[in-house]
Order: sequence, then C-alpha cells, then structure tokens
Amino acid sequence: MIVDCAIYRDGHRKEGPEDFSDALEEVRATGGFVWIGLHEPSEKEFSLVTEEFALHPLAVEDALKAHQRPKLEMYDDSLFAVLKPVVYEAESDRVSTGEVMVFLGDHFVVTVRHGEGSPLGAVRRRLEHEPEMLGRGPTAVLYAIADAVVDHYLDVATELQTDLEELEAEVFSPDGGGSRHTASRIYDFRRQILEFRRATGPLALPLNRLAGSGPFGAAVPYVDERARPFFRDVSDHLTRVNESVEGLDRLVSDILSAHLAQMSVRQNDDMRQISAWAAMAAVPTMIAGIYGMNFDHMPELRWVWSYPAVILVMAALEVGLYRLFKHRGWL
Repeated sequence: MIVDCAIYRDGHRKEGPEDFSDALEEVRATGGFVWIGLHEPSEKEFSLVTEEFALHPLAVEDALKAHQRPKLEMYDDSLFAVLKPVVYEAESDRVSTGEVMVFLGDHFVVTVRHGEGSPLGAVRRRLEHEPEMLGRGPTAVLYAIADAVVDHYLDVATELQTDLEELEAEVFSPDGGGSRHTASRIYDFRRQILEFRRATGPLALPLNRLAGSGPFGAAVPYVDERARPFFRDVSDHLTRVNESVEGLDRLVSDILSAHLAQMSVRQNDDMRQISAWAAMAAVPTMIAGIYGMNFDHMPELRWVWSYPAVILVMAALEVGLYRLFKHRGWL
C-alpha cells in the first residue's frame, strides 16, 4: 500500500495533488520532486507506479519479490538501489533483516519497504526538519536512507559484541563451558553474524560507486556529484561495520574451538577418573576371585588370620593406588 506521497520543493513539503500522477506532472512543470513510499505493495498496486514512472521491469520484479542482496543498478530512466536494514531483538538476542528498495529519477523518489525495522519514517521526518539537505533533491533522500541504515548497523554490531563477551565468559567459566546448550548457543550466534554479514558485506560496492571511490570514479546518473563526500562518509562507516563483523566472526570461531577443546579435555579427565576407579576395583576383585575358586589345596585357606590378612592387603593396595592416581592428577 502507499504509505505517503508528498511533493518537496526548495527543501519544504508542499501541499499538492493526492494522486501521484498529477503530483509528478506538477513537479516536472514547476520543479522539485515527489517522494512516494510504499509498504509491501501488491503487483496490482505497484503496476500504477511502474507505468507512471517508467520503471524498468527487472527492477520492478526485484522490488515486488524482495529477498535481494544490497545492490545498485542503473537503468535508462531511473536508478535502483537495494539496502537491508538490520534489527536487533534484545528479548531474543536475535538479528532480523528487512529490505528497502529505492527508485531514483530526475523528479521522483519511490521507496518500497519489506519487513520491519525500516528507517524510512524517521528519515522522512528528519529530512523535513532539514530543508537545506532536502533541497538537494532526490539524492538527499538516497543519502539519508543509506546513512540511517549504516548507522544502525553500528548499533547492532555493538549489541552483538556485548552478546559475544557474555558468551565468551560462559564458555570460560568453571562450569558453564560444559553445558550441553553452550555449543548450540555458539552456532546460533554464528548464524546471527552470518545474517548480519549478508546485509553489510554486499553494500560496500554500491556505496563505493556512489562515493566515486577507487575504480568507481564515473558519475552515477540521477545522483548529484556534490553528494560524493557524504556517500564517502557513509562508506567509511560501513567499512568499520564490516571490520567489526569480521572480528566477531573470527572471535566466535576461536570461542567454538576453545569450547570443543575444553570438552575434549573434560572427556579425557572423565576417562582417566573412570580408568583409575576401575583399576582400584580390579585389585580386590582379583584377590577375591582367586580365593573363591574352591580348590582343596590353596595356601593360607585354613590359617586363622587369612581373612583379616587378605582384607588388610586389599586395603593397603587400594590406599596405594589411590595415592598414586591422586598424585598423577587422575582423581
């Protein structure tokens, strides 16, 4: 459905026709641009926008189906950008992603939102309070959306860093590392990092193109070249996020290796303890087995002190074995 449709001229929101077709004709005649926001539109709803703004069918297909990687594509009559906002759910310590598609043209911006956690509402309100920025045209909208998405990436990375420190403390605690749920928590955390990386990693190339950095020095159509420093700043923030994600991924791999090593050491300790107790149990069992064979001619069978002597020998051997295993750290 259409969430909002507004005309912006000289950095200010203007009253205009409610029908976006009339609004587009007005801005083409008098200047400014029209910004249309949609939330999970149906094919029928979006077909009207497609026809009016001459959007490319491939970009329209991506906008309707969603589940796209962050990217930037250039068509004859518009620029198409995909960004993936990330939401950190504090109650469940999980990361979820949405999608924001932006169509940019000479006199229009069309934003399509899928999922929750989109910053579009906050971005629109922020820009409407910054007329100087909004006066730069559709480019300002694309920059503000990218800036809001990437800035929230930094917040999510901080939250994940806190969760990782808690997980690390659990793994290296005297008892927590042996919990049967620890390994599953580590794998689940790694999936959250992977989900986060799918949103942040592919976005680096589109932002570099918008910033004109490195080999991407050519101008991007429908984007004001004066906005390059702003996109370069967003790209720098994204680089920090990607470095943080790489660090989180390496640390969680190290924590998993440490946890598996701890489990292996604990299993070895358990096996040594079991072996030590089995050896201690084998000595009296062997002696009792020998004297329980019911042979007629065996030494000390009719000796008065045979029983207490055997018990004393068993006790002495048990004490000796116990001290030996204790000294070697098996018990």
